[in-house]
Amino acid sequence: MNIETVFQLLIYGLTTSSLTWIGLVFIFGLLIGSFLNVVIHRVPIMLERDWKSQAQQILEETNGGRRTADGKDVRLKPDPQGSETPADGPYNLFVPRSACPKCGAMITAAQNIPVISYLFLKGKCAKCGTQISARYPIVELVTAILSAAVAWKFGFHWYTGAALVLTWFLVALTVIDFDTQLLPDNMTLPLMWIGLLLSLAGTVSDFGLPVDMRSSILGAVAGYLSLWSIYQLFKLVTGKEGMGYGDFKLFAALGAWMGWQMLPLIILLSAFTGAVVGIALIVVRGRDRNIPIPFGPYLAAAGWIALMWGDQIVGGYLRVSGMGG
Repeated sequence: MNIETVFQLLIYGLTTSSLTWIGLVFIFGLLIGSFLNVVIHRVPIMLERDWKSQAQQILEETNGGRRTADGKDVRLKPDPQGSETPADGPYNLFVPRSACPKCGAMITAAQNIPVISYLFLKGKCAKCGTQISARYPIVELVTAILSAAVAWKFGFHWYTGAALVLTWFLVALTVIDFDTQLLPDNMTLPLMWIGLLLSLAGTVSDFGLPVDMRSSILGAVAGYLSLWSIYQLFKLVTGKEGMGYGDFKLFAALGAWMGWQMLPLIILLSAFTGAVVGIALIVVRGRDRNIPIPFGPYLAAAGWIALMWGDQIVGGYLRVSGMGG
């Protein structure tokens, strides 16, 4: 049996058995979830290193060299972590290899199998026994489950790949925003451009996605300007910043993917979820109401719900309200 025959049989199995397709995507989702853990941990550090490097250049250019007039070195102080400083060599999503943050032991391939390795090691470093956060397998499992749901929803179709990319971006952005209250431009802007480019592919009648170019462009513009306007109004009235520019860009990206028509649903779902979670944190955990709560995760969750069931939700509302004829 040659490779071509095996490939044909594989394609046949994926197209005729939805369980095979969903199961394969679930397993692949576990692997992607493992990579997303790297993205979630390293992207903020990469941004910080870049900011420090830019600040260093500005300080040196401003002072005409490395020292101020009184002879003090203007270089930034090293980060206590050591490996996070700009001068420590390459640091990206692939270099250096993942290691235990306490003892520095490299994580082997056998110790990096999604979920299984965590359970086998009982959530501890194989060398020093340091506890490993349960968030790592949780991110892997959530990514796999959401990926399988996308495969179930869209089936064996090219748009499934696009929907999976959106899902993976949203998972990573959600956790990064929870951790740092940042939505990195190097993730939100590419996500928006992908959504705009997909509008060139033509709408699949079975899904109503991707949206047409007009809806996509208007969605991106309206998504950004709507939150930007709210931000400016809130700042004018209260003198405080109610949200960050990353929220505007994420909303613009969701508008580019799903069109301006879905923006009201997304903002309503995200606002409702954010309000419920915020009130719960204040009541149950006694969270200081002056401490900001990131809005990005709620936008991301609402955007994913709109991707999966947006048309059904809007259609159901119109029927109940009597506006759908």
